[in-house]
Amino acid sequence: MKEENVLIDKIEADWVIVEVVDKNTGQMFRRNLPVGYLETDNGIVLTGEAMDGTTTHINFLSEAALAKINDLLGKGPDKARCDTKEDVNHV
Repeated sequence: MKEENVLIDKIEADWVIVEVVDKNTGQMFRRNLPVGYLETDNGIVLTGEAMDGTTTHINFLSEAALAKINDLLGKGPDKARCDTKEDVNHV
């Protein structure tokens, strides 16, 4: 049976494993944390609980997502992304 490359659009988990190396001792520590994890082509979202019990999120945006946001805010390039014969200043 051939293995097919499966395109994964989204990765989700209810727990994450964090490995750190202490900068003073060089020892490695591994922890299982109850952190929600969501990864798409737009980046990674970590969801957890703040000290007061409210839900909190940390978003790590991909370069592609940042480019999209800059385009929406008018901070993108002043030329078309693809080859076009239309005048970019034409509305």
